[in-house]
Amino acid sequence: MGTVQKQVLLLTYYWPPSGGAGVQRWLKFCKYLPEFNVAVNVVTVHEKYASYPVTDQSFSKDIDRHLTIIKTKSFEPLHFYQRISGRKQVPFAGFANETKDNWKHEVSRFIRGNFFIPDARRGWNGYAIKAARSIIKKKEIDTLITTSPPHSTQLAGIALKQQFGIKWIADLRDPWTDIYYYSKMNHTLPAKKLDAYYERQVLEQADKVVVVSEYIKQMFLKKSDKINPEKIVVIPNGYDEEDFSSTVQKVNLNEIIIAYNGTLSDNYPVKEFVSAFKIAIENFSDFKVTIRFTGSVAQEVIKYITAMIPDHCSFTQHVSHQQSVEILMQSDINLLLIPDVENNEGILTGKLFEYLASKNPIVCIGPKHGNAAAIINECQAGNTFEKVEVNQLSDYLGQLFRYYSANKSLKLSNNLHQKYSRKNLSRIMSELILS
Repeated sequence: MGTVQKQVLLLTYYWPPSGGAGVQRWLKFCKYLPEFNVAVNVVTVHEKYASYPVTDQSFSKDIDRHLTIIKTKSFEPLHFYQRISGRKQVPFAGFANETKDNWKHEVSRFIRGNFFIPDARRGWNGYAIKAARSIIKKKEIDTLITTSPPHSTQLAGIALKQQFGIKWIADLRDPWTDIYYYSKMNHTLPAKKLDAYYERQVLEQADKVVVVSEYIKQMFLKKSDKINPEKIVVIPNGYDEEDFSSTVQKVNLNEIIIAYNGTLSDNYPVKEFVSAFKIAIENFSDFKVTIRFTGSVAQEVIKYITAMIPDHCSFTQHVSHQQSVEILMQSDINLLLIPDVENNEGILTGKLFEYLASKNPIVCIGPKHGNAAAIINECQAGNTFEKVEVNQLSDYLGQLFRYYSANKSLKLSNNLHQKYSRKNLSRIMSELILS
């Protein structure tokens, strides 16, 4: 590795102490990119002014003490949303922490969807741009990276690209106007058109666009005939090998633990899984089987699960990322449920890669031809079932239960998942930055 590192600038709204999957992508890139001759300067919002759904202090261990981090003020209308709706928390993606059909939530979503375009965190942009201008001039930076959501951050990229003419890489971790909960934002037609215009401008003006799945790439290519397909690069999320280096072991071998980590709302195929599970458990009495749900689960989903399988479920609210990893390491099977929504073939949730790193077999309900199913198959890490395949799913669960009964372990022996390590993905990102 050379002695002189290329200085780049990153604009990211989410940064520790913010929690959630979105934080990890660039936190981990910043951790490993210096090994590949790239030094990242970070501009983010100060936590005192930010609107985070969750916080997670455990992420701070991954921040290199040599990293340049500039934290700014922000104007956050989501604080007013909390007052209007009466909620203590900012909404999660998919609104899993909101009660269904609450008129206050509908009104607040309408305000957010029509008065804050593309999103309610746009108030950070002015502060972010000012800080970015200063560091670009001070360090003579010629490469800018903006990561979203919030997609409003990409508009700061447009402004800085136009002023400085620097190379601009727009990293879009999620779809924009095609995100599965977009219809819940109660947009009017003019708001939709403006949002689509912003999306198109970003895709056309960025020098490179990075996405997490091939499906999302194809989705964005349809937005404009001015986009060269070679300009959109797929770099998925991944897992950090250091996070899984712990020797945490399962204590009770006489219980099978199925782990579900993350958000769970009413458009996930929960009922199909519960139906299959009930069939499988009727024919298995060797050990107790418990499904551990960790994260933000909608109240109506909790009520349904506890009513249907009261002796086989437990629920825990948000935990630190470190605790989340420990839960996976102490489990036997990982459950992946993909929302039953339009364009779900492209949903490639970050937790999939940590599921892979735990080496537990993955039971997935979602599109068999989707990007998540392809990676599960590629890594020989489990099976994917369409939601109508309840009997096939129950048979597979039964096979896993019986195998555990005979062997007291379900850990996979292959290492096909290693291509998705954060370090390897950082190498790929560095090649894009340095090209």
